[in-house]
Amino acid sequence: MTTLKIHNIESAPADAKPLLENSQKAYGMIPGLHGVLAGSPQILQAYQTLHELFTQSSFNEEELTVVWQAINVEHSCHYCVPAHTGIAKMMKVDENITEALRNETPLESSKLEALRTMTLAIVKNRGNVTQADLDAFYAAGYQEKHVLDIILGLSQKTISNYTNHIANTPVDVAFEKFAWSKK
Repeated sequence: MTTLKIHNIESAPADAKPLLENSQKAYGMIPGLHGVLAGSPQILQAYQTLHELFTQSSFNEEELTVVWQAINVEHSCHYCVPAHTGIAKMMKVDENITEALRNETPLESSKLEALRTMTLAIVKNRGNVTQADLDAFYAAGYQEKHVLDIILGLSQKTISNYTNHIANTPVDVAFEKFAWSKK
């Protein structure tokens, strides 16, 4: 049962209307998450801004996917895991990466696995990582800026994952074929 309203351009608060119009232009639809977030124009703007900033971070498409999906799966987000599976397909991310993330199995690339491990350490420990965690991450070829970029991605995903839990946002039709649930 949806517990928060999913807005369209007509029902959204005035300040959210242009943001939803931007979503419509960018995606050819208004994602359900954006419709829910429109109930607070500020959170919708924050989410869209964080998304844009994270996609401009130091990570490539595979790394973005690892951070997004590691967080989505850890948070058991019924909406974001299928959505980011579809997004990964659009970004031409190797399907083996996507499936390993969805199934919580090790990634073939040790560098990407180190990224997932660090992302999960930050999430599970609420940012209280150890020096050993950092040393292992740096040994895999990452730098301090990457730790900060994970936190940026986590900021975006916290907004979407928590909102989707509360709203029980239905998965968009475009992503239904990628339905997912925690095992």
